[in-house]
Amino acid sequence: MKLARLRSIQHKLFLGVLLNSVVTLLIAGNALFYYDLRSYRTTSVNELRVQAQLIAQATAAALQFDDPKFAADNLALLKARPAIRVAVIYNARGAPFATYFRGAVKGEFPALPEADGVTVEGERIVSFLRVIQNGEILGTVYLESDFEIYKRMESYLGIAFTAGIVAILVSLLLSAFLQRGITRPIVETAVLARRVSETRDYSLRARKTSEDETGTLVDSFNEMLSEIERRTAALETSRQEVQQLNEELEARVVRRTAQLEETNRQLEAFSYSVSHDLRAPLRAIDGFGQALVEDYADKADEGMRRYLDRIRAATLRMSQLIEDLLALAQISRAQVAPKDVDLSEMVRQVFAELASRDPDRNVEVVVWDGIVARADPRLIRIVLENLLGNAWKFTSKNPQARIEFGVLRDAGKATFHVHDNGAGFDMAYANKLFTAFQRLHAAKEFPGTGIGLATVQRIIVKHGGRLWAHSAPGQGATFYFTLEETEGAQSAPAAQPLRETA
Repeated sequence: MKLARLRSIQHKLFLGVLLNSVVTLLIAGNALFYYDLRSYRTTSVNELRVQAQLIAQATAAALQFDDPKFAADNLALLKARPAIRVAVIYNARGAPFATYFRGAVKGEFPALPEADGVTVEGERIVSFLRVIQNGEILGTVYLESDFEIYKRMESYLGIAFTAGIVAILVSLLLSAFLQRGITRPIVETAVLARRVSETRDYSLRARKTSEDETGTLVDSFNEMLSEIERRTAALETSRQEVQQLNEELEARVVRRTAQLEETNRQLEAFSYSVSHDLRAPLRAIDGFGQALVEDYADKADEGMRRYLDRIRAATLRMSQLIEDLLALAQISRAQVAPKDVDLSEMVRQVFAELASRDPDRNVEVVVWDGIVARADPRLIRIVLENLLGNAWKFTSKNPQARIEFGVLRDAGKATFHVHDNGAGFDMAYANKLFTAFQRLHAAKEFPGTGIGLATVQRIIVKHGGRLWAHSAPGQGATFYFTLEETEGAQSAPAAQPLRETA
């Protein structure tokens, strides 16, 4: 388990002390072990070399006078050195002159002497040294000694194991001591922090037991709790004030909404009543005007007939305005009942009606096929009649008139458009476009009451959609609208334009 993953600081502290002790012990032990092995090797080699030199000096005379017994007696003195396994003295011809073996069993030794030197071979040390006197080689001394490297390694491992056990015990004692002075205040503070987090009781405080960094940590924690308690109290006070203000605001909104709804109902009732009540006087004015034209045609001069015609035209315009106002009021009160509607077929029907009323027009009509939307059939019909009727009207002065109805889809949402190449309008006045009785062209140039786009706007809003336009003078206009109900509507995967001529 990694130190960073241990959850308890006590475990982390204990493991940290233990690792520190073990690592220190390993480093120091390895250093001592390496130093001792080097020293042991050097000492063993030097001792064997010195021993060979002493034997060479002691047996020089025996070699010179060919006295093997004297040489063997000198080698027998090696019993005092139990580490020596084998000792051999070769004569000048390389033949064994005298031998010594540790114990009663004779050991093996080289048949011929080798060059001077000391070598370490596993668990033994071998030395060859020539016996020279007055520049003459009398013979060679061979010594073979024990090199107990593995025994020393076993001893070191035993010492290291014992030292490790002692280090663990010391770490336990030191950790217990440190826990009382260091970790216990931290653990108590952590327990208190968990309790505060669970109960939201910021009045609790940690107990300070020292003046060191741990005590500073406890003081800072208590100050933080005090600040949180103060801010929580202030926040609760503010929350109560905001709640009270929200309740008052909601009550005011409810009252104002009720007042607004009542005002709207009164305005709609007033508009409907006024529009309805104005019909009778207008019919009377129009009827009497027509009677004057018919009954007194032979008695009226040109000026009088012109005035009567203007009276009748004004009454007809007024009547149309009243009809549009009534229609606008009815749409405001209408409920939306959406269902799947084939807009492409509905658009073709509207174009057929426009063409039947104006058979002399030659208009290129482009209707995208397969456009199906979810909308109120009666209301969406009014939208199409107004938008397509405006396009038909404002392209009347273009000999190559073209009107297109299509749809663009993005992320499952549909945007419908009606495009024409008619008179267009200045986008600087686009904010007035959907306001009732606001017109961007003179009545003599293009007739109308200015109610149609306001009616379209209300219907689109009732469907949860949006209506906007883009145009330029003399470059036609494009009206876009969306229907919120169209998100799940069925339609052809890729609607294709279908050209028709009306």
